[in-house]
Amino acid sequence: MDTVNTEIGGIAGWAIGLMEQMGEPGAGLAIALENLFPPLPSEVILPLAGFAASRGDLSLVGAILWTTIGSVLGALALYGVGALLGRDRTIAIASKLPLVKIADIEKTEAWFARHGVKTVFFGRMIPIFRSLISVPAGVQRMPMTKFLLFTTLGSLIWNTIFVMAGYLLGENWGVVEEYAGVLSKAVIVVCALALVWFVVTRFTRERRTGRHREKI
Repeated sequence: MDTVNTEIGGIAGWAIGLMEQMGEPGAGLAIALENLFPPLPSEVILPLAGFAASRGDLSLVGAILWTTIGSVLGALALYGVGALLGRDRTIAIASKLPLVKIADIEKTEAWFARHGVKTVFFGRMIPIFRSLISVPAGVQRMPMTKFLLFTTLGSLIWNTIFVMAGYLLGENWGVVEEYAGVLSKAVIVVCALALVWFVVTRFTRERRTGRHREKI
């Protein structure tokens, strides 16, 4: 991969360096760090691992296995952060945020209690959320067996798709990043719209409540 490494810089070059030095575990380490630092995109690292496998520098099965191990280890670390943060601290922090009420947290807790398993499983296949979803799972103290099972399954599906894409596309692995970038931007837009909707509706509701109190 030496010739490739001289042509690719940035995050991709860093990931390639790890794979050169450590092989498949290097790909796993890169993905573990990606979970802890979401700006590191798995949409770049995973296709690169597949590309390396297509060149014979890595084992295809080993790349999928180790990146999945890395995903689970990174998710466990964030689960631990959520567990240490705990419900009381989460509520204390949320209560200090403008327009956020304790009732909102309670509703979120109730929703997560009903849909936590599906959220963890499918969340592992959504850009941005795939890392962050482990934190509320830790706050809610989701049973470790369930968390590990559905985190592993979701991560395995996501990693296999992207590693195989890089493997099949070979030198054109960058195409995966382009399409995945569109998906990531779509997720950001949806989140931004949801945030705007929440702020506008909550602000409108607060104003109406204030006017009602003044009349009384």
